[in-house]
Amino acid sequence: MRFARRLGFDPDPWQRDVLTSYDPRILILCSRQAGKSSVASILALHEVLSVPDSLVLILAPSERQARETFQKVIGLYRKLGLYPGSDRKLGLELPNGSRIEALPASGDTIRGYSNVSLLLCDEAARIPDELFVAVRPMLAVSGGRMIWLTTPYTRSGAFFNEWVGENPWMRIEVPATQIPCISEEFLEEERRSMPEREYMREYMTSFIDAEGSVFRQEDIEAALIDDDEEEMFPGGFQRWLSTSDI
Repeated sequence: MRFARRLGFDPDPWQRDVLTSYDPRILILCSRQAGKSSVASILALHEVLSVPDSLVLILAPSERQARETFQKVIGLYRKLGLYPGSDRKLGLELPNGSRIEALPASGDTIRGYSNVSLLLCDEAARIPDELFVAVRPMLAVSGGRMIWLTTPYTRSGAFFNEWVGENPWMRIEVPATQIPCISEEFLEEERRSMPEREYMREYMTSFIDAEGSVFRQEDIEAALIDDDEEEMFPGGFQRWLSTSDI
């Protein structure tokens, strides 16, 4: 918190929760314009300045998104009166041996890194599942932290599964109504101007079904866990379905 305030950053309550947490695994599901990239930038810079020889990876779905977050890190670095020693557009090396690398979500770009002390996944709901499989072993030796930040996407994929699952993540949810800089008037205008499903996804942290889905995911789940399933379908619904004539 002291470091954030030194940078001129006055965090919202949810941002304070993240900045003061020592939890090794954090999921952050938030509205657009919640300030998640700002928090990620502060965490990344604090790590490399305070821990010599540390490695921070910033992973995003595209190079443009990775570069956007990385540029925020560089902006904060300069606020401290420091200047990058190299002109790499997606990497920073510090005199204490620490590094920050910003990477697009491609298996070719992320494999090969090891001993990662902080892994930040921006827009995690849009990062392909196979990329998470590739990066998680990078924390095996270092015992580093992993923080996934995102606005919602579809009701599938690694982030969604972890969000609704039982693994021991710290979960932080931030709808637009909890963001002081977003006014009620603006949200009401957006609600009237956008399709409901898009408004709920962009501002109210609601996952939506994938485009082209015939049935809603919750209706499918409800059909598969009916309390009266055995009475209605002897032997279970799936067995009945496989042997029925319909």
